Amino acid sequence: MTLFRLTLQAGESIFDQLVYAAKKAFLSGEFQPGQAFPSVRTLAAEFKIHPNTAHKVIQHLTQERWLEVRPGIGTVVAEIPEARPGDKKRLLHQQVEQLVVEARRLELELDDVVEAIEEQWPKFQKPLEVIRR
Repeated sequence: MTLFRLTLQAGESIFDQLVYAAKKAFLSGEFQPGQAFPSVRTLAAEFKIHPNTAHKVIQHLTQERWLEVRPGIGTVVAEIPEARPGDKKRLLHQQVEQLVVEARRLELELDDVVEAIEEQWPKFQKPLEVIRR
């Protein structure tokens, strides 16, 4: 089973890093809906983390509707969940605030940040489906 790419960074929560990497893999198409997701044991072994942390990651992604548990099959990638009311605003506020703080620390200009976002945006666009009749 192919795992998502991640190099653990010191000083950041392993849980947060794994959740972020998994979501990035789902959105980029690295994992497809219905595809098996690595087990607790596999995640723990591959990333050299405690199995409880791996379990917590899978449980969190399941609660957030990124994964679903199918009896007799295991944990699989779900369709990308629709945002719940308030998710967009909360997410944007938290993430943008962090981005702005780091950009200011690095003395970046607003244009630099916008340009960087515009470079990343297409990487997560859904490919256009060909309509056949």
